[in-house]
Amino acid sequence: MPLPDDITSIGIQEKELTLPAFDNDIAWTLGLTLRQLAVARKHPLVIDIRRFGQPHQQIFYTALPGTTPDNARWVQRKSNVVARFHRSSYAIGLYLQQNNTSIAEKYALPDADFAAHGGAFPIHVAGAGIIGCITVSGLPQREDHNLVVEALCIHLNRDHQLLRLPTLQ
Repeated sequence: MPLPDDITSIGIQEKELTLPAFDNDIAWTLGLTLRQLAVARKHPLVIDIRRFGQPHQQIFYTALPGTTPDNARWVQRKSNVVARFHRSSYAIGLYLQQNNTSIAEKYALPDADFAAHGGAFPIHVAGAGIIGCITVSGLPQREDHNLVVEALCIHLNRDHQLLRLPTLQ
């Protein structure tokens, strides 16, 4: 799928996957849904759900078998992208790819702290805006992104097949 189509599709996902409310119980439920999907599919994932603020509040975290401390570092770097831009880390990465630049070149942000790779998705709450993010690390970036979208679709009772990014051939 061409980059502009993916970027447009992610924009639709970000708009459509707005939560009516968010609290620690909802974060826990979303985290467990992601964990159940990952375990059933034998995905080695780190899953992180956090609320933005100073400092960020980590509400859910798990590291499944097969992950390393590097996955936790990727989670932090991807989350920083969502906190900065209020867009999914994959959308930012595709935008940068489309414009043949990097996060360091375009925004003077250090690669050590920011990763514009798929897997971090904004938590958008109706009437409140972007208040945090859901992040996974362990799969190829498009699959990381799609897994978070799938969990949000399950939570919101939305058809994942209509919102997911298609598998690349």
